[in-house]
Amino acid sequence: MAFQKKSTNNYQSKKNIIVGRNPVIEALKEGVNIDKILIFKNASGEAIQTIRNQAKKLSIPVQPVPQEKLYSLTNINHQGVIAFKSAVTYQDLQQVVDLIVGNGEVPQLLMLDGVTDVRNIGGIARSALCTGTQAIIIPDKGVGALGEDAVKSSAGALEQIHICRVSSLLNAVELLQLNGISIFTSEMNGEKKLYELDLTLPCCFVMGSEDNGVQSYISKAANDRYQIPMVGNFDSLNVSVAAGITLYEAMKQRMQQTAG
Repeated sequence: MAFQKKSTNNYQSKKNIIVGRNPVIEALKEGVNIDKILIFKNASGEAIQTIRNQAKKLSIPVQPVPQEKLYSLTNINHQGVIAFKSAVTYQDLQQVVDLIVGNGEVPQLLMLDGVTDVRNIGGIARSALCTGTQAIIIPDKGVGALGEDAVKSSAGALEQIHICRVSSLLNAVELLQLNGISIFTSEMNGEKKLYELDLTLPCCFVMGSEDNGVQSYISKAANDRYQIPMVGNFDSLNVSVAAGITLYEAMKQRMQQTAG
């Protein structure tokens, strides 16, 4: 499938936001892909509660903000609510796993923990698509917005790979393990070298933020923690580069297995 050219309009342009209580409620009911919702921190009422409840059900992050933030985004009467449309379609993780297995493929997934730079996310998505990774898993909070900028950075890859947004990364880890998928976390002090892992088996790689790495509770739940060998004493690799190295090692092992 060829990459589709997307609009270069800014993510905060009017075509990419939904303004007002009822319009946001209707968008949620109609299944419009929404990245996040901003609500005036003192807003109240039945409509506001409806939005909060529906957003929670759909794992859409809701962020309380001051009025000034909302007015900076639109001059329309926002009624204390603005929703940002997502440039990608979010899918259910278990359904995606079932689809991958049903297609006779070995799951190779990627989970992002605290990666906020949309350029890194775009670069990661390109590497993921080029290495046969079937899905990227992101949390509903603490990740860069997958808007037009992210899609542009990914050269359209984010539109061609399954994106699963979950309310809890730990629950996602447990779900994957129940499906026979091993969890490997990328860490500076990982017990194993990347090439020592058997990456021909069903697996999911967890990439953490450059500042804090993978969260400790995710690391503890993982099947293995690995490091990418480096020469010299430089601190770490860019997360997009680390993801690319990891995914290409996995692709190499799988190609060697097929060739053998």
